[in-house]
Amino acid sequence: MKSRHCLALCVVLAAAQVGAQELQLPHKERKNATQDVIEQFEAPEMGAYQLDDGDQIAVDVWGRPELSGKHVIGPDGKITIPIAGMIALGGKSREQAEEAVNEALARYYSDLAVTVRVEQYASFRVMMLGRVGVPGALTFDRQPTLLDALTKAAGLPIGGGTAQNTALVRCAIFRGRDKVIWIDLKPLLAQGNLAYNIRLARNDIVYLPDADDRLVYVLGSVRTPGAVHLTPTMSLMDALALAGGPTEDASLTHMAFIRPSIGKQVEVPMKSLLEGGGRLNYSLEEGDILYVPPRGMARFGYVLQKLSPLTGFAILGSAVRP
Repeated sequence: MKSRHCLALCVVLAAAQVGAQELQLPHKERKNATQDVIEQFEAPEMGAYQLDDGDQIAVDVWGRPELSGKHVIGPDGKITIPIAGMIALGGKSREQAEEAVNEALARYYSDLAVTVRVEQYASFRVMMLGRVGVPGALTFDRQPTLLDALTKAAGLPIGGGTAQNTALVRCAIFRGRDKVIWIDLKPLLAQGNLAYNIRLARNDIVYLPDADDRLVYVLGSVRTPGAVHLTPTMSLMDALALAGGPTEDASLTHMAFIRPSIGKQVEVPMKSLLEGGGRLNYSLEEGDILYVPPRGMARFGYVLQKLSPLTGFAILGSAVRP
């Protein structure tokens, strides 16, 4: 059963960290393992576009120009229509939005004909970072795939004289504060393997590093969760600072310091770090994960899983009750 008070961090090791036994897995088993990991992370198929904050719509009420007009859906998912007042449209399809507006106005008018059309799609945002031609927020009029995002961000060309330093060897997809998956882009872009072309969710962050980038990850209740470039002398506190520090709802009791390369997790008293307790201020290595839990969360653990080299890289899991 899911719970916001307990968290399981499921870490899938990179190809270089997979043991010899796994390297001998039959190709079919490796393929199935890869598909399982991708399916765990892939966003559910959304179907019809769902309106949300930032979308610009036009409401037309036939024969009632005083009720018709253009609206921008607010952060609360609502618009305001004369007489009817606030109407919640966030999460609704265009057809459902028409029904909601019609129902709200039916208390004051009869025999209305309401149409809703989308003037500008803005709510399905995907943030593109790293070595892409068009970094920043991209918007889509439907649920995009990874390939859609790479194409729109002008991040597709691979190979050439700088192939060893290309941004398209791999990419990371961050979702929320506690989920990340690394995708090997070569099977998708060079071999056309659409199993890697996963569906994205609203507000996903897609990061394309250079091939030689060395990264650590700071997740959980920090101001800017995600990847941090590793420097030779970086410490735990350095990484925490680069992630913007803890949020107001962060627990000052402990954080999780995870080193997947050796399958270890250490519970670190964050309060002692913030007060200058240097003895626990570990030096970081590539692939290390720092997880800052929210306040009030019970003790938590993570499951370390090894997978085939076909999958590669990491996926962090979701909240579950032990």
